[in-house]
Amino acid sequence: MKPLVLPSPARARIAVRGRSARLAQVARLGGLALSASLLLGACSKPADAPAPAAPTSTYAAVARGKVDIEGGLLTLSMPREGTLAKVAVHEGDHVKQGQLLAALDTEPATLAIDAAQAQLEQAQAQLKLLAVKQAAAKQRAQRLTAAVAAGAGDGQSADDAREAAAQIDAEQETDRASVSMANQKLAEARYELKQRSLIAPFDADVVEVSAQPGATVSPSSGPLFTLLPIKPRIVRAELNESFIGVIQPGMHAEVSANNDAINNHWSAHVLRIGSVYGPATLENDPQVRANSRTVECVLAFDQPDSDQTRNLRIGQRVLVRFAPVDTTKSPASKD
Repeated sequence: MKPLVLPSPARARIAVRGRSARLAQVARLGGLALSASLLLGACSKPADAPAPAAPTSTYAAVARGKVDIEGGLLTLSMPREGTLAKVAVHEGDHVKQGQLLAALDTEPATLAIDAAQAQLEQAQAQLKLLAVKQAAAKQRAQRLTAAVAAGAGDGQSADDAREAAAQIDAEQETDRASVSMANQKLAEARYELKQRSLIAPFDADVVEVSAQPGATVSPSSGPLFTLLPIKPRIVRAELNESFIGVIQPGMHAEVSANNDAINNHWSAHVLRIGSVYGPATLENDPQVRANSRTVECVLAFDQPDSDQTRNLRIGQRVLVRFAPVDTTKSPASKD
């Protein structure tokens, strides 16, 4: 039987398929060899090779904070009701302690002072008149008593004279009380006049003015002035509850503005740590803010009188990085 002779194109296709199969087998064998060499290389590393060290934080804690002063901003209202006659300062002014901020119409208080002054003068004049009457009554009583002793006078007249002198003494005591009361009313009227003027309690910058002449104001109408006292700046940081046991008073910290620890940063130290938990009001993420509990940590700047520190604005948000405690240093030995 003669062998089947295929046409020339068919033989070419069979030859190509055979070469493809051999190439695929060689590729599989090469991949296995490469994998084995990699495994052998890994096994050949020393067993005691150190693992890469985990990155360590350079800060004991990080917290968000804001710039403030002790006591905060001061809001002032007029202590008495009335019509504003004068507003002496404007926003942005610097005021000294005792400087006038605003004044009410002083006419009612001035009239009250004049009335109290007149009442005092009347009581003082009455007291002087009683003093003259008392001297005359005592002299008459002494003369009548001497006449009775000499047998030349009436005993009843001497008794009446002594009684009249005693009565004037009582009236004089009453008038002294009237003088004292008139003095008290005059002092009260002068005090009320002072209460119609609003005075700066200390050196401060005027932040806001909500007053104008002619307006009717009262203590319940709200603050008229907001003052920024000239005091050293502090930082109120919100310390997360997980760091409460780590941070202690006196620890060093670095305060930076806008998360910039390179260009704008200030050295500070911890003054005190609060004892009351509160929400994280400075956190930007609402979910984190709702689930976080923080404690207030107050820090003071190491250079509070520097120009950069004084120029920090109240309410400015900052980032506080607390320096870690160096546990490698051993305490100094005592001699």
